[in-house]
Amino acid sequence: MKTIWDKYAEVLVDYSVDVQKGDLVQIRGTSVYTKELVKAVYKRVLERGGHPIVRTSIEDLSDTFIKLATDEQLDYVDPVTKLEYETVDKFISIGGPMNTKNMARADLQKLSRRGKATKFLSEMLMKRSAEGSAKWVIADVPTHALAQEAKMSFDEYSDFLFKSCYLDLDDPVAKLRELDEKQTKWANYLDRVKKLHIIGEKTDITFGVEGRKWISCSGLNNYPDGEVFTSPVEDDINGEIYFDFPQIYRGNEAHGVHLFIENGKIIKATAERGEDFLNAMLDMDEGSRGIGEIAIGTNDEIQDVTGNILFDEKIGGSIHMAVGASYPETGGKNVSGLHWDMIKNMKNGGKIFADDVLIYENGKFII
Repeated sequence: MKTIWDKYAEVLVDYSVDVQKGDLVQIRGTSVYTKELVKAVYKRVLERGGHPIVRTSIEDLSDTFIKLATDEQLDYVDPVTKLEYETVDKFISIGGPMNTKNMARADLQKLSRRGKATKFLSEMLMKRSAEGSAKWVIADVPTHALAQEAKMSFDEYSDFLFKSCYLDLDDPVAKLRELDEKQTKWANYLDRVKKLHIIGEKTDITFGVEGRKWISCSGLNNYPDGEVFTSPVEDDINGEIYFDFPQIYRGNEAHGVHLFIENGKIIKATAERGEDFLNAMLDMDEGSRGIGEIAIGTNDEIQDVTGNILFDEKIGGSIHMAVGASYPETGGKNVSGLHWDMIKNMKNGGKIFADDVLIYENGKFII
């Protein structure tokens, strides 16, 4: 009899990255709590004829590294990791944090320096993904830490996670394909748009999107999923945008983030809480004050902020904008070690205009 982990693994292996016979598959588990899903994925990769390699870690090592690493060590990327990014066919990364605040007191300058040193790895993976030579997906398992962050019991959070992934259904992949069909219609419409104009609380901002590709996200890179996104034209973003939801990155929080953007660069960034962290991340590198993504969340199973960006950016009735790196497959060209998705509620009167046509209001598409 299939367990929930077997069902979960089949979606990740068969659908998300589509493991084929002979594929080299990296399975990464970020803590001891990922054991059951890592094991189920490992088994499924073998059944599909792939060659699984498992990379697990102890969560506290990241904190220890940032505390003790010298500048030389912060700048060093080992050749084994580099080789894997160059040669692995499919990447499956499974999160399961023991402590969501593990890096909350980490040295911001050291975090920034490490981000600069490793950004070429994410750039390489994004490039390979755009070219079709690699596929990747990230997913999470329920943990007590995530449940606490979401202000739920462990059982409540487990139910929430599985429903968000449609794993409560007999055929979650059928639901993902249905979601993709609906989203693809919106993406195809947006592909013909030149300007996107978003209005909301303390928000009036335009994004040039001419010539950029909109992508429907339905479980191929993130699981759970539910969004349509693109990377806007780098120097054609102007206005202000306010994020009412808490913005969380690497265990740190910024609340009431308000960004002012001219010709695609953030010229001013304020926050009601966490402003120092916000600006430290925005000063990470040359591209970190650019805008890498604009997206519309569509997963109606997710309605409230849980403190987990994998879920929160998919909230039905929200948008999110990423500062930093863009996606090459959309035509994006901004390069950075930072990619921080910031989420905004649109159910309180928010509107989106596409070439002056109202297409979205109060959290819903109206086209």
